[in-house]
Amino acid sequence: MEGRRFAGKVALVTGAGRGIGRAIALAFAREGAAVAINYMATREGAERTAEEARRLGVPALAVPADVSLASDVTAMIAQVEREWGRIDILVNNAAVFSPAPLFEVTEALWDRIQGINMKGVFLCSQAAARGMVQRGSGVIINLASGGGLSPDPGYDVSVAYASSKAGVLMLTKRLALELAPAVRVNAVAPGMIDSKPEQMSDAFRARFAAQTPLRRLGWPEEIAAAVLFLASDEAAFITGQTLNVDGGIITH
Repeated sequence: MEGRRFAGKVALVTGAGRGIGRAIALAFAREGAAVAINYMATREGAERTAEEARRLGVPALAVPADVSLASDVTAMIAQVEREWGRIDILVNNAAVFSPAPLFEVTEALWDRIQGINMKGVFLCSQAAARGMVQRGSGVIINLASGGGLSPDPGYDVSVAYASSKAGVLMLTKRLALELAPAVRVNAVAPGMIDSKPEQMSDAFRARFAAQTPLRRLGWPEEIAAAVLFLASDEAAFITGQTLNVDGGIITH
């Protein structure tokens, strides 16, 4: 463990059974942190991620919770704190996406997206921050999106998704203000990330890469690297900020 940036730390990553969340959890594990891997519908993926983390020489735990439900979040936080005594780092990654146009956004779809993408960030942050403030230290990192920064991020995005991710940006700033100086709170806003290869055609990749100044899609590991930077001591004087990791596509 010696020499790893997060040795002795405990990190909870929501929605970490696959994709970007999985990459973030494993990146923390490689740097020595014990990792709690939250999932809602991807138990097998979460268990595989936990097993891979253990092979890296750290404790790991797969923890179920629907982050839009306060009772689930309370139980999840309590389980992690029983296991390891505290949570040093919370990464609010769990989210659902929809490209549905305005007149196809039902009330149920709106509630589901807002519930997970924004309410979930609020509930998890509120619950984890109690212990952080009591201990006098902690870090929260929220996964935002280019879809919350621009009405036209280069791909179709529903009003429900866009508004939820825009809300995460302001929630990040407000949490940073209220929780300072004990807890730092920042956000990472990914562009188009090649996290689900089976769902992206070569034509889609080529079209999106052509719109991106760096002429390619990003990788989950690149988002994880940004999250680890913001969680590290190198970012000790950074709070309330959003770091775009998008190949330059959002420039305004």
